[in-house]
Formats: sequence, structure tokens, C-alpha cells
Amino acid sequence: MKMNATMNRIRRTGALLLLAVLLLPACRETAQPSVSVLSDGIRFCESTFPYRDGVLVANFGTESLNPLNDEGKGYILYVTPERSEVVIPATGALSAPKGMLLRDDRLFVCDVNRVVVFNLARPEAAPRVVRLPEGELFVNDLVADGNTLYASVTNTGRIFRLDISDPDAVGAPEAWLDVPGANGMLLHDGALFVVSYPADGVTTAENVVYRIADLGNPVAERFIELPGQYDGIALSSDGRSLLVSNWTPASLARIDLESRAVTPVELTLREPLAGPADMTLRDGRLWIPDLPNSRVVLVAEP
Repeated sequence: MKMNATMNRIRRTGALLLLAVLLLPACRETAQPSVSVLSDGIRFCESTFPYRDGVLVANFGTESLNPLNDEGKGYILYVTPERSEVVIPATGALSAPKGMLLRDDRLFVCDVNRVVVFNLARPEAAPRVVRLPEGELFVNDLVADGNTLYASVTNTGRIFRLDISDPDAVGAPEAWLDVPGANGMLLHDGALFVVSYPADGVTTAENVVYRIADLGNPVAERFIELPGQYDGIALSSDGRSLLVSNWTPASLARIDLESRAVTPVELTLREPLAGPADMTLRDGRLWIPDLPNSRVVLVAEP
């Protein structure tokens, strides 16, 4: 009897071990990061920016995709995984809104050849418009270092700086530095990283990621040598890597800040990205505006 009981226990233990092995793949599958696709109220979304519990999303609102349109249909949404809400309605103030920056209650928005400044505390107030010189058509992204605002212009490859110490009287744009195809920008540890996008759609060896190590003595150095059509840029949560988006091929990559190694990021999506633009990383989640597909793809940090 004792021998039979022992054998039964061994059989039961073996069966449990086999069941655990069989269940392991299913457990790994359920542990994969979830993907959410947000599209409610979104129409040709080019950029995102952290706001409250979600992000602001800049939309063209046009019938066809034209980043230089003058139709006045642009608008800004506040989006969370649960809902979307209009923050800046389509009243003609914006046409092709792109990069954004929030300073106190002032929202600075790139729009074709100008920067438009909204007072979110006074939505009834008319926005202030700061125009860039003629020919600076593809104003794309914004970053601020103290009271200095930097604005990239993709078609001329020029970065301007503006004094925003008084947001109600923004200083005149001053040409600061030329970076080929200047597009998305990120400030980190006193250095400015700039990703390059060819405005004519033809990728060249100049379309890489650049770093300006000293803003007081600006010199653009090539940070990586892999050409692409780079658009968005974000800093990883651990501060060790850059996350960049690329249009050709439509993809994401991680760049190690120490080794500068470039590693592709694998995303499992039912519908692949078509044009990942100015993305935002917050609270361990990456908000990726997929411009041609009029959607924001929300994934756990890769």
C-alpha cells in the first residue's frame, strides 16, 4: 500500500509538471505588452505632447494629407486611452499643426511657417502668431532651454531660437544653426539631439541623427551614421537610449547613448505603421502618431 501511494504521488507530480510546461507558452503570450489604437476624432495627426493624464494630439483635419496646407482646419485634441476632447477647435487658427510645447498655460504650436501661441487658461483669447522668415515653410518641432525656445524647420534645415521670457510678447525668430533636414528635437543633459528628415522625400547620407553638445557654442555632429527619414524622438525611461521613428521603412529604433548602437524595435500590429511621427513617452507607454493612418498607436515602452 505504501509503495502504491508513493507511485501515485509521483504520477500526480509528473502530470502537474507536464501541465506547467504546456502552459508556459500561454503565460508568455499573455505577458506581451498590450497595444491600443486610438482614432476617435483624429484626422492626420502629426505630433503628441504630454498633458494631464494623456497627451495632446495635433491634427490637420483636412480631406487629404498635406503638411503645408493653408485650409485652417487644424485642431488639437486631448487624448487618453478612454476618451478624446477638443482643446483647440478648428476655428481657422491652425492649418497643419505639428510640434508642440507647453509652458505654464501657454501652448506653442508649429504651423507651416509660423509658431502659434494659445493661452489654455483663456480659451476665448485670440492666439498670438510669430512668423518665421519667408521660405521657412516646414516649421516642425519645438524644445525650450530656460527662456529660449528652439524651432526646427525641415525644408531649409535651419533651427531658430526665440525669447519666450514673456510668452505674451515672444521675441523675433533668430537663425541659430543649420542641421540638414532638421525635424524632431530632444534636449537631454544639456545636449540637443536633432533627427533629420528629407523634405523632398529622397533620403541622403545627411539624413541621420545629430547632436549639439554645447548650446552656447553650437556645432552639429553626426551621432549615428545610419540614414533614414527620421521624425520623432524620445528618451527612454532609464535615460540610456533614444527612441526614434523612421518613415522609410516605417519603423522604430533604439539608439544606445553610450555605444551609439542602433537596434530595431519590433512592434506587433494588425496594421503596420505607415508614417510614425512626433511621438511621446510617458508613464512607461509610447504614444505614436501614425500620420497617414489618422491614429495614435499606444504601446508599452519597447
